[in-house]
Amino acid sequence: MEPVAMVMEKAWSFGLVLLWFSTLSCYLVNAADDKNGGFGASFIFGDSLVDAGNNNYLPTLSRANIPPNGIDFKASGGNPTGRYTNGRTIGDIVGEELGVPNYAVPYLAPNSTGKAILYGVNYASGGGGIMNATGRIFVNRLGLDIQIDFFNNTRKQFDKLLGSSKAKDYISKRSIFSITIGANDFLNNYLLPVLSIGARISETPDSFIDDMINHLSNQLTRLYKLDARKFVIGNVGPIGCIPYQKTINQLNENECVDLANKLAMQYNGRLKELLTELNGKLKGAIFVHANVYDLVMELITNYAKYGFTTASEACCGNGGQYAGIIPCGPTSSMCKDRDKHVFWDPYHPSEAANLIIARQLLHGSTKYISPVNLKQLRNL
Repeated sequence: MEPVAMVMEKAWSFGLVLLWFSTLSCYLVNAADDKNGGFGASFIFGDSLVDAGNNNYLPTLSRANIPPNGIDFKASGGNPTGRYTNGRTIGDIVGEELGVPNYAVPYLAPNSTGKAILYGVNYASGGGGIMNATGRIFVNRLGLDIQIDFFNNTRKQFDKLLGSSKAKDYISKRSIFSITIGANDFLNNYLLPVLSIGARISETPDSFIDDMINHLSNQLTRLYKLDARKFVIGNVGPIGCIPYQKTINQLNENECVDLANKLAMQYNGRLKELLTELNGKLKGAIFVHANVYDLVMELITNYAKYGFTTASEACCGNGGQYAGIIPCGPTSSMCKDRDKHVFWDPYHPSEAANLIIARQLLHGSTKYISPVNLKQLRNL
């Protein structure tokens, strides 16, 4: 039997450890509060539209860590980071405007540990989709199921950093989960030349979109069970109007590929219904619908009104009338007036376009973001 003095000493030591851990947890939370006005973390899921560099760490054919990508990204001094644009993504801009002091760190990056994750983590991956088969042409990519698996790991790290009670509060009440995904499920799955012919013969557009919606419903519910409560879900943009589609189909400037846009609109209608259903079904959660399709179509249709000179030609790319066949890389032709192009490359918007889109999502009306905009969502 241990002497009373020794037992008291051990109890005192254990108490000091608990006090130290509690103090550290409070310090970490308060440090985040001081820098971003009480907002928690920005958790970003999706595809190349919001990938901040995860694909740099994968053996994949879909990569953007080569110049001149990132030429206008000030944080890197104009060096490529793995972002598929010339500057900031929509996720970067939204995080800045919401008051997050640092960009959400890519999950696969070596520095995605410790208190760096308090400001958010980016799980997005170029080529990724809702369906696990999407993007297989790129060999490796992170689909949404895997991205949520990775968030599950992050969720455990938050418990260790802050303690379970504070972590739950930080994630559920003060953090935003943004999901920008779905375009690849059409472009690099259902509509993919040659590889998808079998799928299109055996599965109608209706049944494919049913599969997408059912899968996404399960994925969003998984995030809810991991304490996510504030969601913003982007619909699929007008994928029939991107330079790649216009080039390979030899369209005029004011034309878009009808089938691709019809599929996107059909999916978007189902997505809006799903979010309404989840808002009624999952207690305490709010699912915000970001109408990316109409936002981007507005820029494409009325590009001159927003200061652009073209909404058809890629600034960086090669091949065909709209430089839309070969992705942006060191041997690509590149425009001089990057802020005058809606599209940076054959697939992705320029930073100038991303800025307009992001600010509508942050401050806009229910025409583009509903039931609340992102500034309002932050303060709920």
